[in-house]
Amino acid sequence: MPDDLQPLQQGPLQRGPGNTIAPTGAGGAMDLAVSEAETLERPPGTGTIPGGPPGGPGAKPRSLWSDAWRELRRNPVFIASGLLIVFLVLIAIWPGLIASGDPLSCNLAKSQEGSQPGHPFGYDTQGCDVYTRTVYGARASVTVGVCATLGAALLGSLLGGLAGFFGRWGDALLSRTADIFFGIPVVLGGLVFLSVITSTTVWPVVGFIVLLGWPQISRIARGSVITAKQNDYVQAARALGASNTRLLLRHVAPNAVAPVIVVATIALGTYISLEATLSYLGVGLRPPTVSWGIDISNAAPQIRNAPHMLLWPAGALSLTVLAFIMLGDAVRDALDPKLR
Repeated sequence: MPDDLQPLQQGPLQRGPGNTIAPTGAGGAMDLAVSEAETLERPPGTGTIPGGPPGGPGAKPRSLWSDAWRELRRNPVFIASGLLIVFLVLIAIWPGLIASGDPLSCNLAKSQEGSQPGHPFGYDTQGCDVYTRTVYGARASVTVGVCATLGAALLGSLLGGLAGFFGRWGDALLSRTADIFFGIPVVLGGLVFLSVITSTTVWPVVGFIVLLGWPQISRIARGSVITAKQNDYVQAARALGASNTRLLLRHVAPNAVAPVIVVATIALGTYISLEATLSYLGVGLRPPTVSWGIDISNAAPQIRNAPHMLLWPAGALSLTVLAFIMLGDAVRDALDPKLR
């Protein structure tokens, strides 16, 4: 038989990937295929090909919230602002952790004295420890900011979401009502509204901020709901017979809440500064409540003689507002895919 008609000589068999039997030896094409298969063999326990998507082709895709949390953990601005906010919340709840004195205990003999051992921030005009009052002032500011933000976010989201989902006369009524509140100057409204209230608690200030803060969030919630309800999955659920309540709670609200969270986070810092402004003008929080705005107001006339009285409460207020604004910016960047 001629040499070119001789059958292809095969070498011994060997076990290839997946326990398959593959010949070796003179069958060069088969050897090459086995070699290529070995280089592409999946690592044990991973279920994925190196370089492929995490979790394999059948893995569940990450949601918007998981992607946002993944981005936030890598953002140093979020970490720094988050740690500062956690610290502020802790001293607002337990100020005794870092301040053992009484913010209302004063000694006129030490009026406007500077830093001393055990009293690093000095004393104010009444002889009260500035360090202790600065620490205890975080409680009122954080309480007003958090409660006002929650109230404005809940009220604005509810009204704006319902108006955007159902539309018609309810939407028109909400828009005109919001326009009325937008036309009220915040500081002037606070002077008029809070000047007739004699309560020394934080709740009148919280109520006033919610009253003027909900229209902004309602506008954001309304626009977000209008955009979300036009998506194909909402139309498909409606065609399958889903009720309006199910559409709103199950399909529209979870996909429209992200812009509201971003605006509310940034507004929290703004509300804290608004409380300090109203307290500085004498219509916000009142003594004996300890507030950064009250301390700044008392220290302003003595800024030349005792600048330390103004420096520390004003610095604490600025850091707090900056921390919440930075947190809001980080959350916005994480929740907006176009900014990644």
